[in-house]
Amino acid sequence: MATYKVQVSTGQEPIAGTFDSIFITLVGSRGESPKHALDAFWVDFQPGAVGEYEVPSAQSLGQIVLVRLHKEPYSFFPENIWFCNFVRVTSPEGQTYHFPCYQWIYGYCTVELAESTGGIHRGWAQVPGFSFCYSLTVRNFPNQNTWDGSFRYTRLVLINLQYSVPKASAFFGPCSLPKTRGHNLKGWHVSAASPEYVTEHWKEDEFFGYQYLNGVNPVVIRKCTELPDNFPVTHEMVAGFLGESASLHEELKRGSLYVADYKLLEDVPAIRVNGRQQYIAAPLCLLHQKPSGALVPLAIQLSQHPGPNSPIFLPSDSDWLWTLAKTWVRSSEFHLHEVTSHLLRAHLLAEVFAVATLRQLPMCHPLYKLLVPHIRFSIHIDVLARTFLVSPGGVFDRVKGSTGRQGLADLLRKSFENLTYTTLCLPDDIQERGVASLKNYYYRDDGLKIWAAIESFVSGIVAIYYRTNLAVQGDHELQAWVGEIFAKGFLGRQASGVPSALSSVAELTKYLTMMIFTCSAYHAAVNAGQFELAVFMPNSPSSMRKPPPQNKAPVTLEEFLDTIPEMNTTSIILSVLWVLRNEDRDMVRRSLGTYPEEHFTEEGPKQLMAAFQDRLAEISREIEERNQSLTLSYTYLYPPNIENSTAI
Repeated sequence: MATYKVQVSTGQEPIAGTFDSIFITLVGSRGESPKHALDAFWVDFQPGAVGEYEVPSAQSLGQIVLVRLHKEPYSFFPENIWFCNFVRVTSPEGQTYHFPCYQWIYGYCTVELAESTGGIHRGWAQVPGFSFCYSLTVRNFPNQNTWDGSFRYTRLVLINLQYSVPKASAFFGPCSLPKTRGHNLKGWHVSAASPEYVTEHWKEDEFFGYQYLNGVNPVVIRKCTELPDNFPVTHEMVAGFLGESASLHEELKRGSLYVADYKLLEDVPAIRVNGRQQYIAAPLCLLHQKPSGALVPLAIQLSQHPGPNSPIFLPSDSDWLWTLAKTWVRSSEFHLHEVTSHLLRAHLLAEVFAVATLRQLPMCHPLYKLLVPHIRFSIHIDVLARTFLVSPGGVFDRVKGSTGRQGLADLLRKSFENLTYTTLCLPDDIQERGVASLKNYYYRDDGLKIWAAIESFVSGIVAIYYRTNLAVQGDHELQAWVGEIFAKGFLGRQASGVPSALSSVAELTKYLTMMIFTCSAYHAAVNAGQFELAVFMPNSPSSMRKPPPQNKAPVTLEEFLDTIPEMNTTSIILSVLWVLRNEDRDMVRRSLGTYPEEHFTEEGPKQLMAAFQDRLAEISREIEERNQSLTLSYTYLYPPNIENSTAI
């Protein structure tokens, strides 16, 4: 007779416990134990409890390779769900085996730990013109996906937001913003650029340029070594803004000129809001980095087609005309950021990674253990968004900017067709855009440090489980996982450069680093400041009520106010942005590099986790020291502010 000691941990959530009967079967290399009731003669499996039990076996089972948890009815109590953290088994010989679970178990069923994911349905559905996504809706979503406190909160906010749109529209009416410098914004959360700062500086050229480097869309700007054929800026136009004895040709050669091109927005349809047609532009913006490091706009063209009706606007134009031209660019920034940089790259890709991981990698797989903290809630938040924000008749369809759902779909399709593996890999993207030498580019500086920290951590994990390239090539579960991401997430598009298979340790390390960076740091960079930078609406207008100016006639303040969004539109947009950037309620527990759920139990991965956390702490200190000397601190990639996953 052999007796095994078993510990079973129940989650902390108030409803994590169960009154159902729980049985266990131990499966070893020499056989399996009889099914045994886990009953310690008191109330078992209460929230936060760690129950200890003894499980008998007629013989030694050898190495324990699997445990079966059987959830069955108990007396007259109704069935209820149960969140199991883990099962730990200690053999008579003193060997301890750990079986992570960390999932809700519902219904009367048997769950095999280490070789299954609990039998949860995971399927694909296709977004027209784009990749596949999770096939469920919020109505038939499994229970475990809505019981977490932070997600119940987000869901309620989105529901209330959806039904508050008509009320807000009626309350504010289709009136313009009041003709004042702004509202009293004292008390708002202060981040890299606080609402107070935006209100004071939104018209300034230096702040306009600063947002290309350290705003919420720092991935558009690229070096300009040759002016585009459809952007005929001449030296005579800009000579007065380049400095004494400088020429446009010399600045191009020196590498101090940069361009932001919004071609993706060309021909994207606009909708009517409050009964009035809205407009979208596809501008080109030329920027110059001064010797001081300030980045300023040099010339703006509000279409992709130069000509008499598409002039090039300059800082020497009348005050409100130049301001209007910059505001048009900021409106284009709003659309490109929300759809391309935020929705596509940070959310939809994270969802693809999550679904493929849950479908193709068993819980005992080392890559599942590595990635599961970084896909937490990525599916859930996207299902909520599709249900309440971008559904037919939802918030986006009614008032979310100029595009509506159809324009969003068109822009999403074009953005997806232009998405590449180079774009997703930060070091490659920096080189491809030619921005390695840009001054004061803190997104790049902090992002590269975090990328390197993730890469070092991932490299260590990979080295433990894949000692040779052949080990990578021979892992059929890994290859199926990569293949599914390529087929479902990128529709097999070879031009993307995204690998459909991995053949080496180095390729696997880069691929995993890209995934974790995208789901954590990249999402933080494009998400965290969007409310603060848009709360004074002229800095980030979601729609424009007049077409772009076709000549250089002076513009008055009244004409400017009649172009930017109406107040009811602005109120709803800010409500949405507040939800989108609102941190998860248990953010501290799940910031980048924190792993409260013990999926890895070996000493090697634990040491790597500790080293990763130490490096992130070091990066945090470096950012704190740097920010002390800055007028505007950059905090979007401050590690304690980065969530482990795309969870909001």
